[in-house]
Order: sequence, then structure tokens, then C-alpha cells
Amino acid sequence: MPLGTLDRTPPPFFNQGPSALSKLVVLGTLALLLMVADARFAITQPVRVVVAALIYPVQWLVMQPVRAASFAYAYVTSLDQAQASSADASKKLALQSLRASQVEQLSQENERLRKLLGLREQLAASVVAAQVLYDAADPYTRRVVIDKGLLQGVQTGSPVVDESGVLGQVTNVYLLVSEVTLIVDRELAIPVLNVRTGVRSVAYGDAVSASGSGLELRFMGSNADVQPGDLLTTSGVDGVYPPGLPVARISRIERRAESAFAKIYCTPAALVSGSRHVLVVTPVSSQMPARPVTLAEPARKKGSAK
Repeated sequence: MPLGTLDRTPPPFFNQGPSALSKLVVLGTLALLLMVADARFAITQPVRVVVAALIYPVQWLVMQPVRAASFAYAYVTSLDQAQASSADASKKLALQSLRASQVEQLSQENERLRKLLGLREQLAASVVAAQVLYDAADPYTRRVVIDKGLLQGVQTGSPVVDESGVLGQVTNVYLLVSEVTLIVDRELAIPVLNVRTGVRSVAYGDAVSASGSGLELRFMGSNADVQPGDLLTTSGVDGVYPPGLPVARISRIERRAESAFAKIYCTPAALVSGSRHVLVVTPVSSQMPARPVTLAEPARKKGSAK
């Protein structure tokens, strides 16, 4: 077929009307006129209201997941804040309880120190104030270690007292610390005086009890005049303990027909398991005057010289 016979016009279904540029100009002009008219006369306000009313359900449905996520986030955040506030409050309450217990402990310690200072004024002997550091490591003895030693003038055999009475006796002295054997130790004995009757005796650490926290009066007859509640003080006849210091109170008496001696149990007056501040008293023997030389001793010396 020759080329001249072809029709160069497009078929009817390809006919697109006005050009794109003309459409852009017309629509742009129309949009500009509508914007100016809406700005000046608000002619599109009813249309906006109607459109907003129509699309509100769609907006509400679309916003529900967002609101649910926001509510969940706020709930989790508030829960975390509540837990953190509860933990902070519990911590503050624990600190307040600790401070309250410390205040109570300090009040008791101040009261004990006041009593200890009063006891220090009553003692005529020289004393050294000390603090209990820890219990001795030996489980078969009742001993404690105090923070005073040879440098502070502590001597072996010195009595140790607290605000309530006799606590024990210094048995080992080191350079900076000393070891104190408590009166409830089974190896320690202390001469005592019954304040009510004036009878002297010897109190030993109670080795029978499981805790070893008591004293026992030995070599007391079964018919001895002792009663529960009697106060026992130091007699002062041993040259170690000053007289009149509280030692213990009689708690229980066992009288047996087959034995000539009564078993008398006592409760120590001192805080054997709770003392912190103590006084180390100079032994009475170091304060006694020297024994006078008799007339027979120079004669013996002269005889020995010959």
C-alpha cells in the first residue's frame, strides 16, 4: 500500500480535548479565584462543615488506635512512677526506722554513760575509761577485748566495771588492748558480801548453765540465810575489787537433803552481753600502804649477814 494513502489524523478515541497547559491555566485561575473569594466572602464554609461532618466517623475510627496506645503508655508510665514512689517511700521509711533505732540506742548509751560517770565519781581509785571492741575468739571462755592496754596504764588483775556493776577482771594486757575475763566465766571467782545478812562468800562463774551467763555461790550451807533477791556486792577482802560494787542478785536456791551445801544461782548485775563502755579500776592492792617492817626482820637480816 502506498504511504500517501494513509490517514494521518488520530482516531476519535485518542482525541483528548484541550491541551494540558490550557487545563493548568484554567484550573489554576479557578483555584486562585476560589481562594480569594473564600478569604473575602467565606463561601466555602458550609462546604467545609458538611465535609467535616461526613469524615468525622472516619477520623474517630482512625484515632482510636492512637488513643489506645497513648492510654496504654500513660498507664504503664503511671504504674512505673507509682512503683518508684512506693520504693522510694519504703526506702525513706526504712531510713527513718533506722534513725529512730539509732536515736533510741544513743539515748540508752547516754544514760549508761551518765551512770558510768556517776560510778566513776564514787570510786576512790584511779580508773581508765575503755570501750569493748569484740568478744574473744575462744568459745570455751567468756572474755572480751577492750581498747586500752599498757600504754594507757592498764594492769593485769584490774577490775572492770560498767554502769550496773562488776563486769570482770583484766587477765591479759597487751600494748594497745587488753583481755577481760567476765565474771560469768567458769575460771573466775570473786569474793562477795550479802548486803542483807553481811555474810561473805565466793561467787564463781556458772559452768552448769548452757549459756554460761550466771553465777553460783559455792560452799554455802544448806541452812544458810540466803533468799532470792539478795544483793551481792564485792567484799573488798581480796585486795583486788573495791568494796561495795554490785556483783549479782540471788535468783534461785536449791536445798538438797543429801548434800551439806546449797546450790545458789545468781544473776549478774552488769550487762555481761551488752556492755560497750567500761571503767578499768586500779587494783586495791596497789593503793594499800606498804607492809611495815617488824622488829624481828632486822634481827633476822643481821643474823643472815653474819
